Amino acid sequence: MFHLEEELKKLPGKPGVYLMHDASDEIIYVGKAISLKNRVRQYFQKSRNVTPKIQRMIERIAWFEYIVTDSELEALVLECNLIKEHSPRYNTMLKDGKSYPFLKATIQEAYPRLLFARQMKRDGNKYFGPFTSGRAIRDTIELVNQLFHLRNCRKTLPRDIGKERPCLYHQIGQCPAPCQGYIGEEEYRKNFEKALKFLQGDTKEVLRELTEKMECAAKEMQFEEAAGYRDLIQSVQAVTERQKITSDDTEDRDIVALARGGDEAVVQVFFIRSGKLIGREHYYLTGVEEEENSSVLSAFVKQMYSGTPYIPKEIWTEEEVEDADAILEWLSSKRERKVYFKHPKRGEKNRLLELAKRNAYLVLTKDAEKLKEEHAKTIGAMEEIQSLLHLRGLERVESYDISNINGFETVGSMVVFENGKAKKNDYRKFRIRSVSGPDDYGAMEEMLTRRFEHSRREGLSELDSFRHLPDIIFMDGGKGQIHVAEQVLEQLNITIPVCGMVKDDHHRTRGLYFHNQEIPLDTHGQGFRLITRIQDETHRFAIEYHRQIRSKNQVHSILDDIPTIGEARRKALMRAFDSLEDIKNADFDTLRALPGMNDRSAHAVVHFFEEQKTKGEEE
Repeated sequence: MFHLEEELKKLPGKPGVYLMHDASDEIIYVGKAISLKNRVRQYFQKSRNVTPKIQRMIERIAWFEYIVTDSELEALVLECNLIKEHSPRYNTMLKDGKSYPFLKATIQEAYPRLLFARQMKRDGNKYFGPFTSGRAIRDTIELVNQLFHLRNCRKTLPRDIGKERPCLYHQIGQCPAPCQGYIGEEEYRKNFEKALKFLQGDTKEVLRELTEKMECAAKEMQFEEAAGYRDLIQSVQAVTERQKITSDDTEDRDIVALARGGDEAVVQVFFIRSGKLIGREHYYLTGVEEEENSSVLSAFVKQMYSGTPYIPKEIWTEEEVEDADAILEWLSSKRERKVYFKHPKRGEKNRLLELAKRNAYLVLTKDAEKLKEEHAKTIGAMEEIQSLLHLRGLERVESYDISNINGFETVGSMVVFENGKAKKNDYRKFRIRSVSGPDDYGAMEEMLTRRFEHSRREGLSELDSFRHLPDIIFMDGGKGQIHVAEQVLEQLNITIPVCGMVKDDHHRTRGLYFHNQEIPLDTHGQGFRLITRIQDETHRFAIEYHRQIRSKNQVHSILDDIPTIGEARRKALMRAFDSLEDIKNADFDTLRALPGMNDRSAHAVVHFFEEQKTKGEEE
């Protein structure tokens, strides 16, 4: 039993992370503290002024736990990991899970290559990026290989020189075939060094050479060749434009700007690498209402850079970032070099921040209507249902259905919606074991009993969907199904409201059945549309699972009809022979020699196919 006052007295005055749980054991908030004793106790002081959002969270806290760390830095790292793992509903959450690839120059190889890389590693090679588009990297690699005649094969050189004939790229004049020794290591590396200079932004020499070659080819009436050089020039110019210089220095930095609207926010990031803008990206944040900008920026920076392999030297923001010292210490340890926050207020640097901010507001404004529509379809729809049923706090909905054909292979489905959105990772399938024949009520009783008994097991993972109890249960049926669900819950001493989704004669959603009465629905309302989606999804999921079961049972081999031939021996036969015809023609000695076969099973195979042959001849 958790006694709040007693647990508060036990809190240590040390740094660490605290986790707030609700009555269903869901982690609803994760925070860090320099002193756990001071920080956690503040939530339960009646005299403390808190935002409505925090007050709502406090009202849901059933118990808390904490993890002591040796320093504030360790607490910050642990907080980042726990937020990422549990996605607590009262933390400010980054909605995007993007990762950014790199262009890797394998300078450690004798004949280096340019490769696409998902991560930047400390392996002695040179990396460019991160890029915001994998396509941009592949286009750049293709262009640079073409310009500087670099290889793109996987051969290990010089070990594999001369082992195979040259590839197609050599035949079309794009690769000098180092795999054949047609170009020496020193000469090849000179070309590669030029490619590296090009990737670092030195494109003038390349453009000059290509222009001269284009003009020379045109003078010699080689118009197709001239057009090829023209296309290369245009590709180089496109790369140059993408890498437009934005600063007179060569530092790596991210420019971070925030735009807010209600409970949503957009963060726009400009990626500056070696003084050049290589791309931009926007991110959505939720749960920002009533939070200070410094707190929102802090949450963004921690979640953003806990998941990216590259940390720039500088991060520019308009305002101070909450917990800046601890965050910089953490980022510096990840980068293994010093990282700085900067807040430009004037000049060219401030102009870049303003540009990023304008872009953030453009994204927020453009998506405002879409976000509003999404809210109406999800949370707004749940609020409509709450109002109809005179209930509060409905967030997690579980819906159940049974599927069978004349009682054959009865299966059940459980689908989950949270805040009006399908949560497909929490869907579950049930193969009914105790019921035979067309007994939907018995099958539903088994499924619900198994589901809710499972929720009481000890040591369930946070990721186990059975751990979290629903706020309401929707049954794809009327009074009978509701009665079965209520009986199961009563036997297990669990209190959850149960509601039936009623259909009309055309099998379309008509209303809800709750507390022994049918509640009509506004067929034009978002609540009705959400119930229809839940009902259709529950039915679809059950039918799909039943179809899978039927398909598996219909996969039948003629070998299964042979006495003494089980799954292991059937597999041995299929591995040993190329076709069924070969098995039919095999003699006793050949069959007896197979792994797992004995005299009896070998005789059974020979006899079975002899009988098959005899029957065929008689027919």
